[in-house]
Amino acid sequence: MSSVMEIQAAIEKLSPKEKSTLAVWLESQEEPILSAEEEAALLARLDSAAAELDAGKGIPIEKVRGLVSKWASK
Repeated sequence: MSSVMEIQAAIEKLSPKEKSTLAVWLESQEEPILSAEEEAALLARLDSAAAELDAGKGIPIEKVRGLVSKWASK
């Protein structure tokens, strides 16, 4: 029996919670989806957004919570 088949057989014996935990762990082992260029662009946008927030630009968290509540109740 191959290692993969042994692993599959062992997974079948896990409880639903254990399978969920395993799935989360397996997903964390995957290679990043973003290319190096995409990651650099994302980090630059996040840095820019953080700078805007530090400068007082943005929406106060109380207003955001209110908007989310309205959206969620639709």
